[in-house]
Amino acid sequence: MAANRLLYLSQADVVRVGLSMEEIIAALETAFRAKGEGRTEMPPKPGIHPGGGNNFLHAMPAYIPDLKSAGIKWVGGFPENPRRGLPYITGLLIYNDVETGLPLAVMDCVWITAKRTGAASAVAARRLARPDSSVLGVLGCGVQARSHAEALRVLFPLRRILAYDTDPAAAERYAREIGPQLRIEVVTVKTPREAVSGCDIVVTAGPILKTPHATIQPGWLEEGAFASLVDYDSYWSRAALAEASKFCTDDVPQLRLYQSMGYFQGIPPIHADLGELVTGRKPGRETPAERTMTANLGLAIDDMAVAPLLYERARAKGIGTWLDL
Repeated sequence: MAANRLLYLSQADVVRVGLSMEEIIAALETAFRAKGEGRTEMPPKPGIHPGGGNNFLHAMPAYIPDLKSAGIKWVGGFPENPRRGLPYITGLLIYNDVETGLPLAVMDCVWITAKRTGAASAVAARRLARPDSSVLGVLGCGVQARSHAEALRVLFPLRRILAYDTDPAAAERYAREIGPQLRIEVVTVKTPREAVSGCDIVVTAGPILKTPHATIQPGWLEEGAFASLVDYDSYWSRAALAEASKFCTDDVPQLRLYQSMGYFQGIPPIHADLGELVTGRKPGRETPAERTMTANLGLAIDDMAVAPLLYERARAKGIGTWLDL
């Protein structure tokens, strides 16, 4: 490739590349192993908050020497966007050459963010959920409910999904789409508790809120269940979180930064980060009865694990548009 141009990949281009969830999970396993062994560079992500409230724009740089991957994602989350007919999460990723620093590609990050977030939960679930987990509960039937069902289906013998959303029509759309796609029974439920109690794995995927609405109460999450808190702790009461035998995250410094900003107040002690779980430096699930949780924050290494796969596959397939620098 000439040193004075880069490859632009639109959202449609990124989708057309055709990476599988299996490939994405494998890439994140590599990234988190490198993180756990101290071979990544990733500062806590700085952010700004246009318009206030729960809006955010984050800069997410990372370097993974094991994957020869470096770059930055500029990502926004605006909870009111769906009412405007726009996605909650939007942004762009810049992928750089690790030898020269030159940008190799600019790519839409909506698909990347969705898939790698589900994959990161699957990497955690591999260590924290029971291997025989077959019933998944999802609260919030948007993009993340879809990607998490896809990712967890790769690793677990899922046979049923219980789906709840504050908008019943969203839950019905989810059931119509995901059921046939994954060839799995999807049942919509009318109350949040029905998507938690009786489930082996629970994914809460509503908007990220500084002040949790704390819908989920103690006693809802079954003994032996695993929960992935994709919306940080927004869905969970403090008493429900306190029932966790092991409370984990993908990156402790990032979580501590968010605590200083007012998020994650009153959470349980952190047992391990995902790098420690992947490398075995901290144990995952140790008994069938443990309630386990992870609050993955979404890390730049997730994105930089996927970026080189997309770039190389797009070049091989002739997908994308070359732009002069």
